[in-house]
Amino acid sequence: MQKLTMDQLQRPDVETFKKQDKTPIILVLDNVRSMHNVGSAFRTSDAFAVEKIILGGITGTPPHREIEKTALGATSSVDWEHTIDTCGRLEELKKQGYTILAIEQAEGSIMLHDFQPYPENKYAFVFGNEVHGVDEQIMKIVDHCIEIPQFGTKHSFNISVTIGIVLWDFVSKTTLK
Repeated sequence: MQKLTMDQLQRPDVETFKKQDKTPIILVLDNVRSMHNVGSAFRTSDAFAVEKIILGGITGTPPHREIEKTALGATSSVDWEHTIDTCGRLEELKKQGYTILAIEQAEGSIMLHDFQPYPENKYAFVFGNEVHGVDEQIMKIVDHCIEIPQFGTKHSFNISVTIGIVLWDFVSKTTLK
């Protein structure tokens, strides 16, 4: 078996990527402390062609050396914005027809394998702080909460792993059928 070369992968350039249809998802990172996690969110968002990333609260923004270390250039291909008022921005997204989903362990959460997205809907997935999770004020705004089942001793995944799992699940349920 031989690995494919970059030419064989036939990835679009940044300008072509910006013009192509996107997966109807906005990632919302609220108060994410690690620049490496932010960079990973950009790289994974590029891979799954998400619409946009909203960087909320204290979440770091490009350009930043530590973000670029893991983003590997995806800050140029993925649209993003920063907001101090994440709750207010989520309310705007609701008015624009987005379903707001927190990725969190919470009472009444839907297990990821039971979550059935509708391909015609637009979604905003909210990922919270590495220690405290999704802010309580945001939890009052969300439409639903999705939880990833876990079977070990740790209470959570790293946010970058969580983003990858959730986006893969969404794309596999809506695009790869």
